[in-house]
Amino acid sequence: MIRFYNGLCLSFAGGMEVTGDEVWVDGDKISYVGPARTDMPEFQRQIDLNGDLVMPGFKDAHTHSGMTFLRSYADDLPLQRWLYERVFPMEEKLNPDYIYWLTRLAILEYLTSGITASFDMYFHRDAYASANIDSGFRTVICGVGGTAQLIEDEYRHFNSLHPLISYVPGFHAEYTASQEQLDDMAAVARELKAPVFVHNSETESEVQGCIERHGMTPTCLFDKLGIYDYGGGGYHCVYMSEEDLKIFKERGLWAVTNPASNCKLASGIAPITHMMDLGLNLAIGTDGPASNNALDMFREMYLTTVLQKLRNMDAAACDANEVLKMAVTGGAGAMGLTDCDCIAPGKQADLIVIDMHRPNMQPVHNVTKNMVYAGSKDNVRMTVIAGRVLYEKGEFFVGEDVERIYAEAARIVGEIKGEG
Repeated sequence: MIRFYNGLCLSFAGGMEVTGDEVWVDGDKISYVGPARTDMPEFQRQIDLNGDLVMPGFKDAHTHSGMTFLRSYADDLPLQRWLYERVFPMEEKLNPDYIYWLTRLAILEYLTSGITASFDMYFHRDAYASANIDSGFRTVICGVGGTAQLIEDEYRHFNSLHPLISYVPGFHAEYTASQEQLDDMAAVARELKAPVFVHNSETESEVQGCIERHGMTPTCLFDKLGIYDYGGGGYHCVYMSEEDLKIFKERGLWAVTNPASNCKLASGIAPITHMMDLGLNLAIGTDGPASNNALDMFREMYLTTVLQKLRNMDAAACDANEVLKMAVTGGAGAMGLTDCDCIAPGKQADLIVIDMHRPNMQPVHNVTKNMVYAGSKDNVRMTVIAGRVLYEKGEFFVGEDVERIYAEAARIVGEIKGEG
């Protein structure tokens, strides 16, 4: 058992109240949250928070972990040129070994940012799953389409593989899917009664192209085909019509915003404040390290709120506390991780400790809003997943030497670029 005591606790169990509660972890689950007790069990480790804050980890609700090999390789290009001229040709050279090590590199970065789970869409998913299992990291794999049989096989395989691994059907986007693939995805959604996630309305040209091909927006098309009959959602959701937003509301779909990627690729600013007003389900993702280029939830939270203030010309728009919820409980909801959404007995022990003894966290006026407006990866003291400490004070405990992971990533880039 592990005891976190003598600090602050933001549990998300009943709001945004910061308390002085202790948190006890037994195995991979939280066993107690509350004031100090006299009937103390035997602990394997007692962590004196010394005023620091324990809270649930952030959930990266949209990413492509293996794209670490393309970090700063294809910068300063618009989305379509970025994809078709730089990204897709390089991705054709990927293999399972590459994905394994590139994913392990991404996991290190997630841990330093207080991210305890990722919602990942990429290639060679068995190798990807192995990298997460070997690192002790939690992930939800989003499918990339294919035949109905392939999707069903992956759904059953990955959802029974390991406690840290789960799977949700998905596909890349309308503009990269054939009509047959779209129909297969709808059939799978109906057969499995499963949610489906997809890149949706990321750019204006994507939406216009869909209208030219199908006479309607991507959201309307997916809804008409039955792809969204059992929920799911869209990544980016920048150019959404009122009809699109109505469908998201009625279907209980999740809009996952990716502000850094959308800014870097000049795709636009999603109407998050309007979505909030409509009561839509919202979460935050980093997108991949080729379009961001960092896997940093603090930067995403900051951009989410300040871009809405600029978009609406209203400094009161998009309250920081709502954004913090998006990054924690929102992401857990989008990813189906209902046992990772808050700190409460019986929930998974996916926790982070925020160092309050850093200049950017002082003086203490408002802990939660300060995390969004001033917080950074520098404040992540510890990251715990399923009761295991994987990162603490700059050190990683992921079952592999960090320098080897860096060396393998460098080897892979050299081989892909023909330098090896």
